[in-house]
Amino acid sequence: MNGKRRRLLLAAADPMLEPGEQVEVATIVNLSSVSVRRTAVFAAASAIMSGGAMSVIPARIPMYLAMTDRRIFIFRANPTFARPEEHLMTIPRAGLVRSEIKERLLNSSFVVSSPAEDQGLKIIFPLLGRKERNAIAAVLPLAG
Repeated sequence: MNGKRRRLLLAAADPMLEPGEQVEVATIVNLSSVSVRRTAVFAAASAIMSGGAMSVIPARIPMYLAMTDRRIFIFRANPTFARPEEHLMTIPRAGLVRSEIKERLLNSSFVVSSPAEDQGLKIIFPLLGRKERNAIAAVLPLAG
């Protein structure tokens, strides 16, 4: 993430930080809250409806992610300008676990979830976001 985008993200997150809390990782990601099973069913249904000519999956929206030692903040990214547009959610880090990292040619991903929840949040990192991905993966334990 370039310096301008990082400064704008830090400025957006700053009013929400508690005393002593600092942003450790700031990055651009894509998110999907659709369960893996539901995505597979949607893709299969679209393939059947098109006679096998195509398969469609739900589109992901670019987001800004800021992680502190206590929480993860998610902001919608403005597609035209390099700034966070809207605060969407704050996730406490306590109790979060992650899946194995799935490597792809142009991106990588893992699913973050709480053992108490049935659904997780799939975080997709662009190719240039591997450093940030590794920093987040290092502090979230693997799901058992």
